[in-house]
Amino acid sequence: MINLTELELASKNWEKAKPFPHIVLNNFFDIEIAEKLEKEFPNYNDTSWDNYNNPLEVKKICTNWKMFPSLTYQVFSYLNSEKFVKKLSNCILKSSELISDSGLHGGGWHIHGRGGKLNTHLDYSLHPKLKLKRKINLIIFLNSEWQHNWGGHLGFWDNKSNKQPGALCKEIEPTFNKAVIFDTTKNSWHGLPEPINCPENQFRKSIAVYYLTVPSKNTDKRAKALFSPTETQRGDNKILELIKKRSDINSSSSVYEEE
Repeated sequence: MINLTELELASKNWEKAKPFPHIVLNNFFDIEIAEKLEKEFPNYNDTSWDNYNNPLEVKKICTNWKMFPSLTYQVFSYLNSEKFVKKLSNCILKSSELISDSGLHGGGWHIHGRGGKLNTHLDYSLHPKLKLKRKINLIIFLNSEWQHNWGGHLGFWDNKSNKQPGALCKEIEPTFNKAVIFDTTKNSWHGLPEPINCPENQFRKSIAVYYLTVPSKNTDKRAKALFSPTETQRGDNKILELIKKRSDINSSSSVYEEE
């Protein structure tokens, strides 16, 4: 199902990567698996999607296991299995500390259409239900027709402060069957803040799985993402208030969709 040999080889560069530990893997899935996974994505207007449509994010996700067709279900099961989690942990952390989030909180299917975006942000720090620290992101891109000039690149920024990203250091093109694995605990600012320029009938598709670890005493308790304004949004009090609400577990759901 997965090219584990490539994972082992790439993991040797984990700590060397800038601006925070990460690896990029081409041909992550067996090609037939990847092609079938792409076809199992629902249509963009399907009712299975949860919508995020506000000045910080324009995207849709689905974390509901009941909605996953057979192969997608099997793949998510494998990526959360003890066997794979142990392999991933040993490869990149040289330990067995990772814990899977089989509830796919914030993970699952992700899709962006034309105009889709995701402001630069830090992911939640502490899982709101499991109370474990989010440690590793695994994202696999699944549009076989994606073209470079459509954008949608995943950007990595260095850290200016724990509330603001610094300079853009790396962009990763979302080409078919490419996987990105990165450490979310290093003030790991990431996103795709520039609106995607794909045709109306094309979509940036990806699947995401997140891995957790036991928190330390000084782990940030924030249970929702912390966004940064784009250059054109800086100084906009309405945007700053939206960011504040979006990062608060008690108010975040009220601002997912702009009224």
